[in-house]
Amino acid sequence: MRLVNVGYGNTVNADRLLAIVSPDSAPIRRLVQDARDETRVIDATCGRKTRAVLIMDSGHVVLSPLQPETMAARIEDRSNKGLIDHEE
Repeated sequence: MRLVNVGYGNTVNADRLLAIVSPDSAPIRRLVQDARDETRVIDATCGRKTRAVLIMDSGHVVLSPLQPETMAARIEDRSNKGLIDHEE
């Protein structure tokens, strides 16, 4: 299992991540609202502005205060502090 920091000490399993998108477009806002209505949203922003939306393979939607580029860099670079390897 590879965990990636999504902000403020919150982590998600990077192996289950499907997409990292910006929350600015109308389709993504609808996706977040639909997930919120179905209680599938995990808000990891700690009250800050949502800058990235992470879509998980389980159907959950994670809201992050980090930029999508920052999230992608943390996932791509295993030596980065944002990525933690765990044995299963």
